[in-house]
Amino acid sequence: MDNTANDADRNWRRFVLFRVLFNSRFYYPVLAVLFLDLGLSATQYTLLNFAWAVAIVFTDLPAGVLADRIGRKPLVVAAAVFMVLEMILLGVAPLHGGLILLLCCLANRILSGMAEGMASGADEALVFDSLAERGRSKEWPLVLDQVMRWQSVGLVIAMLVGGAVYDPGFISHLFSVFGSKTLFTQGTTLRFPVYLNLITALLTLWAALGLRETANRKMRVAPGDGNMAGAEVTAWHLALRAGAWIMKTPVALFVILAGVLMDSVIRLFLTFSSSYFRIIAIPEVAFGLIGAAMGGLGLVISPVARRMVAANSLAKNYALLAVTVLFGLLGVAARWTHGGVVFILPLAGAIMALGYMVSYYLNAIVDSSQRATVLSFKGVVFNLGYGFISLIFALVLRAVRDGGSAQDAVARGLVFLPIWLFFGVLICALMFRKHHKLLSASEG
Repeated sequence: MDNTANDADRNWRRFVLFRVLFNSRFYYPVLAVLFLDLGLSATQYTLLNFAWAVAIVFTDLPAGVLADRIGRKPLVVAAAVFMVLEMILLGVAPLHGGLILLLCCLANRILSGMAEGMASGADEALVFDSLAERGRSKEWPLVLDQVMRWQSVGLVIAMLVGGAVYDPGFISHLFSVFGSKTLFTQGTTLRFPVYLNLITALLTLWAALGLRETANRKMRVAPGDGNMAGAEVTAWHLALRAGAWIMKTPVALFVILAGVLMDSVIRLFLTFSSSYFRIIAIPEVAFGLIGAAMGGLGLVISPVARRMVAANSLAKNYALLAVTVLFGLLGVAARWTHGGVVFILPLAGAIMALGYMVSYYLNAIVDSSQRATVLSFKGVVFNLGYGFISLIFALVLRAVRDGGSAQDAVARGLVFLPIWLFFGVLICALMFRKHHKLLSASEG
């Protein structure tokens, strides 16, 4: 990076790089089958996702408070370190190793969740404040646009490569082109995406170390908090103040609660997407291609999301997303052989647009003094929602298994997802019906 560039531009570039490397994981196209092929059951895998969400919940808010007090960069660097450690653990987990395998995977999920929690809010707050200090906060939508576009490129590459290197047939054929007669097994190639991710984890750490803290890190207290200043503002005060602000701000509360309803159910499905591909008879060699198509959606969704927040009210945008998500979930629940893959696209597009909108609306209305804490509150709620639905889904899988395979249980359990979303959205609509005018008037 150019050392003469100002901190705002440097942080902008490093933030984009960090987000791309942190989120473009080579094992994503085979996430569910990777853990199942290692030797875990579908229920164990679901409970590990619950543990992952719990780890984020217990890390996110304290990390946000620390970011507002001691600076954002230390938390982002810590997230990158934890990413390196989680990849190492997954790389050494014993195949069909029983309790040892389960403990390694559990430690992996906990470290992964802690990494997510430490990065959540801190990275955004650092870049937004870097721009705000120079009167460039209006450029934040451009930052989000770049993040979404480059994350899409990174996901396309990760999905294509990760899906390909997981397939022993493809790797064996690739080596035969160079004259090697080595025949690879699934037990060997299933770790190849993990090894590639260890490399990107080290690059993520390099990107995090290159961030620069903003010039003004002193705590600024919001109006009305005159009895709390400087060192007197404790972490507990920060957390309480941010939580109270969210509860008293209908727009922020709606953005978070309505967002978690859609985010949790989409994320739950996406963690089982590779298992769903097997259910609808998609060959494994195509998993990466499908994942790449999903990742590439960001190139289309990014400008669409920008136009939506500029032209529509918050309520209208969320309503459009809810309809899109419900349509996608009903489609995947039908389990149409081969053709069911098309319903993945609206779900992938919706979660990208949702992430853009949540970040846009919250950053637009929150004060800098509690920005990272509020964003961490959002992260806590989102992961509580994901953890809760994962726990419920684990119970559903146990209830519907009926002596069949893990794959059969997942197939039957998919019907639960659109039902959950429908009633969740209905309850949310009833909760905020008296704020309809405020939400309809809330432009980006």
